[in-house]
Amino acid sequence: MTEPPVERRGLRISDPQVMRALAHPARLAIMEQLSALPEGATATESAEIAGLSPSATSYHLRELAKAGLVEPAPSRGDARERIWRTVSPSWTVDAGRDAGPEAVAAQTAVVEAFLAVELKRSRDWLRRASAEPPEWYDVARLFESQLLITAAELAELTDAVDRLLEPYRKRTRTDPPSDARTVSIYYKALPLE
Repeated sequence: MTEPPVERRGLRISDPQVMRALAHPARLAIMEQLSALPEGATATESAEIAGLSPSATSYHLRELAKAGLVEPAPSRGDARERIWRTVSPSWTVDAGRDAGPEAVAAQTAVVEAFLAVELKRSRDWLRRASAEPPEWYDVARLFESQLLITAAELAELTDAVDRLLEPYRKRTRTDPPSDARTVSIYYKALPLE
């Protein structure tokens, strides 16, 4: 007997304008950071993550806000600080099966920007892997496996992966061990033929 599917709560982004607003490496970095921080962050705090100045990061935050992806967060007590948070802790880009050319192009732009970020992370790992402590070097993985699977089995597998990852999600893990590091898990499951 299989377990029920994982309940995916999150924002489904299908509007081409919103997807275009997101299709920028700095904005993806900001969204990733804010998605992991329930309390939010300032432009200055996000600037290093985005690889930009605080003023350029402020511009990108305002654009994300115009697109409805981020919003002002409650103050930490300093009224001069402007704190931002995501409107949803998770989000998915999906133009839909019947999307028109504009939506497909916008979705493709976001996915390509995301894939570029993931490729850079993999390359960065390969460059520094030999300098990593043995315990991290030994557990890091870059692998690909082709499965022969039905759509129902793939749905079950994806739900199982979601359940395995849930206790470790950065946003919700409240008391990680002192030696815990942020790790990127990139999962794709795409039919090849």
